[in-house]
Amino acid sequence: MDIAAMVEKACPGSSIEEVVERSGGQLSKVFEVRRTAAEPVIVKIYEPEWAWKQAKEVHVYGLLRDHLGDSVPTVLHAEPGEPAFTVLTKIDGVPLSEAEPPDWKSVYVQLGELLAKVHRIPQPAYGYLTDEVLEPLDTNDAYLRRQFTKKLKEFDELGGDPQLSEQIGRYVGRHGQLFSNNTSPVLCHNDFHEGNVLVDPETWQVQGFIDVENAIAADPLMDLAKTECYSIWGNADKLAGLLEGYGELPADWRPRMTLYRLYHSLELWDWFKSIGTVDPLDSIAGDMAKVVN
Repeated sequence: MDIAAMVEKACPGSSIEEVVERSGGQLSKVFEVRRTAAEPVIVKIYEPEWAWKQAKEVHVYGLLRDHLGDSVPTVLHAEPGEPAFTVLTKIDGVPLSEAEPPDWKSVYVQLGELLAKVHRIPQPAYGYLTDEVLEPLDTNDAYLRRQFTKKLKEFDELGGDPQLSEQIGRYVGRHGQLFSNNTSPVLCHNDFHEGNVLVDPETWQVQGFIDVENAIAADPLMDLAKTECYSIWGNADKLAGLLEGYGELPADWRPRMTLYRLYHSLELWDWFKSIGTVDPLDSIAGDMAKVVN
């Protein structure tokens, strides 16, 4: 991989001091490129089977840029092909998951404020987002019932506990009327956890966030529920800060978010099992059982 040639296309004349590989996950490789007398940039190189996500990131970062400015990366250059790669500006800071703020609530107030800005971006329908909404549906009820049906089928096929599967189905049957209470789909990050949020460890100011590969068009409470599911884990200060920063919520926010947390846990169980990551499965299944019992 010629990282220098990729950077040259985005930033002609760059003098590169160092290339540092960052954590990129299973879908791509991510590099920080440090330049002489210029700000560092990020180069993201996609695995061939995931190259289609490039168009999604370009689209979603473009939507976010108008509302969040420098809190999200700017796409400097995107080139399909083999390999497909994207060059982006770098958000300063360290992942919140690697930090220990003295006051979690004040940090989470900032997270709530950021999510509120994301959710001011309307979408034309409910569904998975690429550079358009795929298999769009007109109602949140239709979208979430489709998703629960799909993920429960995967859970069963992957060897999930049949009793738990039945309990989840019954729980959705009892509480699914809550889906209809949302009528306006918005842009949702759908992975807004501490690993994707960058902070300044000197001031504890949130610098911004990254990784929009999971973005969807959905009920905004889906985002709040995923943050609670993935990062808050019963921490009252974090939850209080998130909700304070976010602002006014609908009257049914608690039961609706609980239902959405169940969905996120089910989706995560399916994903881990499908890729052979088995250690977290019992814990995730236990979390789901606590909701439905």
